[in-house]
Amino acid sequence: MLGNFSYCNPTKLYFGKDAIQGLNEELPKYGKNVLLVYGGGSIKKNGIYDRVVEILKANGKIIAEDAGVMPNPTIEKVYEGCERAKKCNADLILAVGGGSVCDYAKAVSVSVYCKEDPWEKYYIRFEEPDNKIIPVGCVLTMVGTGSEMNGGSVITNFSQKLKIGKVFGEEVFPKFSVLDPEYTFTLPKYQMVSGFFDIMSHLLEQYFSGTDDNTSDYIIEGLLRSLIHSAQIAVNNPLDYEARSNIMWTATWALNTLVAKGKDTDWEVHMLGQAVSAHTDATHGMTLAAVSLPYYRFILPYGLSKFKRYALNVWDVDGTGKTDEEIAEEGLKAMKAWMRKIGLVMNLRDLGVKEEMIDGLVKSTLVMTGGYKVLTAEDIRNIFKASL
Repeated sequence: MLGNFSYCNPTKLYFGKDAIQGLNEELPKYGKNVLLVYGGGSIKKNGIYDRVVEILKANGKIIAEDAGVMPNPTIEKVYEGCERAKKCNADLILAVGGGSVCDYAKAVSVSVYCKEDPWEKYYIRFEEPDNKIIPVGCVLTMVGTGSEMNGGSVITNFSQKLKIGKVFGEEVFPKFSVLDPEYTFTLPKYQMVSGFFDIMSHLLEQYFSGTDDNTSDYIIEGLLRSLIHSAQIAVNNPLDYEARSNIMWTATWALNTLVAKGKDTDWEVHMLGQAVSAHTDATHGMTLAAVSLPYYRFILPYGLSKFKRYALNVWDVDGTGKTDEEIAEEGLKAMKAWMRKIGLVMNLRDLGVKEEMIDGLVKSTLVMTGGYKVLTAEDIRNIFKASL
């Protein structure tokens, strides 16, 4: 049974080939000063930067730049971004890049006029902004996080060995996002498949919770089947527009808050993976891939009926003559085979984790309460060991 909820998603999307033209409709709504945020410079090599700047100038904007956003944006970088935004008196922050760039832009947007340390306020105490928020727009170049249509913002504090996601309210959602699947074509395979698993993990985090019959789980199953199918095509041919567009759209729906409405959600896999990133700076989607199967095998007995359903409805496991446990385990085996096929990292050692690091990882892992079992410190330790 679906629980009571209210739903609003204020982000306007422009999707498809040449969706960048949507900027011409959106930019006149904001003042003249734009802080252009991006990562390591790949957008300059593939021509996206030139196209964005051309449109900004055609709309009479004064551009200030904030480059060098890293894959796991740090709080120090957020402080730097705040200074840049203040200096140019930004009326709009335009994020051009993947989810990390979008996350970072949102963190800066709520922090520029924050009267205290934004790390303490937002990421330790999880408070809401009570100050001016600079609007954010996104031009997406990598799919995975869904950050283009939600209020999530994950920031890393390496000195504290913490990587924490804050989910802000709808006032922090991007005002608009541009999604052109062709902008993802030049992404290296490692980053591409990492994003694919981030999408899958978002869906599974929301799926593996609750025992009721609700519409959200049926939607999630359909999104998972689409992702599984299209990802295999994209790995073989990264320029397949149909596959890449389906994946881009699935990524947005996986975490634009819709399928979470009316049901519990887990998010413990993300807490485990984010702890790994806080210690190693490893790519987010790969940390999730390395810990997912050990985690799901651990909690399977506590959510057996859902794992059986997952095997039957998502992986088309033939349940004839098999026990519920056998069906559920076969589903996880099918998932493992697919993960290997598309080229995901399957263990933490390949991400630089050593056994002597596990105690630190346990301390850095936040414990969630929405899944089938609330983990103890010993549970977390055993899952990390199994992930090696």
